[in-house]
Amino acid sequence: MDTKKMQYENGSNSEEEHNKILQMRELVEKQDSTSKEYDDLTLRRFLRARDLDIDKACTMFLKYLKWRKSFVPTGSISVTEIPNHIAQNKLFMQGTDKSGRLITVVFGGRHYPNNPGGLEEFKRYVVFTLERIIARMPEGQEKFVSIADIQGWGYTNSDVRGYLAALSILQDYYPERLAKMFVVHVPYVFMAAWKMVYPFIDEKTKKKIVFVENKHLTSTLLKDIDESQLPDIYGGKLKLVPIQDS
Repeated sequence: MDTKKMQYENGSNSEEEHNKILQMRELVEKQDSTSKEYDDLTLRRFLRARDLDIDKACTMFLKYLKWRKSFVPTGSISVTEIPNHIAQNKLFMQGTDKSGRLITVVFGGRHYPNNPGGLEEFKRYVVFTLERIIARMPEGQEKFVSIADIQGWGYTNSDVRGYLAALSILQDYYPERLAKMFVVHVPYVFMAAWKMVYPFIDEKTKKKIVFVENKHLTSTLLKDIDESQLPDIYGGKLKLVPIQDS
């Protein structure tokens, strides 16, 4: 790929980065021919997730290829495979922040782990949402912004196994996709679950998570998101759009 085409939101490649992408491509294509289906931007995300360590990035990427073949054998997840989570109507996508990145809103208080689909359906739902977000990204964007709204969350919503599974999918298979997460309307009881999940969050992801006090909610979001692009429930102008309808 022409280096100029890689001048995306994180800036153009350094010469070192460009050379490492070439080296990585040669190594992964020798081990898995399907690597040829992925562009340099994808390899760059895996490299950056492993601080440009080629061996670690190759291991991570090859693990992703193996996972994808088994977990998403048809290449996509259908809404018919995740009916229980679609019915909970808990994740929305609309608008972009001031950097042009898509905005998602997820309501933790609408997630109930005890449904017939179990953990496997939830993992499929996570992949469905990430694939839908990526497919809708504006030209030149690789990342998205999330608002995690925990209002109304209680012990019946607690799903540490699910949270860890979602975290693993995001960090291991969709690296460098999350730009920033605002955690809002956080009830005190949620922090017990958070303390169980926090040790499993990698350092790069931790730096992207911002807990927002209720009294500073709208003003904090408006620093990153224009009023015209902010959901109306946070003082903006946009209506929420369910992820499956986006």
